[in-house]
Amino acid sequence: LFAASHTNVMFRASLALRRTFQPLSDRVLVSRMVAETKSAGGILLPGAEKPTNEGTVIAVGPGMLMENGSTSKMNVEVGDKVLLPEYGGTKVEMDGEEKFLYREMDILGKF
Repeated sequence: LFAASHTNVMFRASLALRRTFQPLSDRVLVSRMVAETKSAGGILLPGAEKPTNEGTVIAVGPGMLMENGSTSKMNVEVGDKVLLPEYGGTKVEMDGEEKFLYREMDILGKF
């Protein structure tokens, strides 16, 4: 009984994530790019794909709340290509894909 209700809760949470996702504060949702690996002869090796340090911004929070009550302006926008640290971020599974949440200050730059 518990397993069935737990699965139902997870399913509903998954549906909610598919609809919309708005990061809070200065957080940024990023989809990491996967590098295609080719052999010396130019043949694609599909099993050898690995994530790169580049990604695409999927969603952006409103900005960090400052001491005076205003919010700071975010330096990235949805659709920006960004350079990410090798480690870090919070993994989130959405629509069967892995996405990562980063604080804006953890993003190294944008292209």
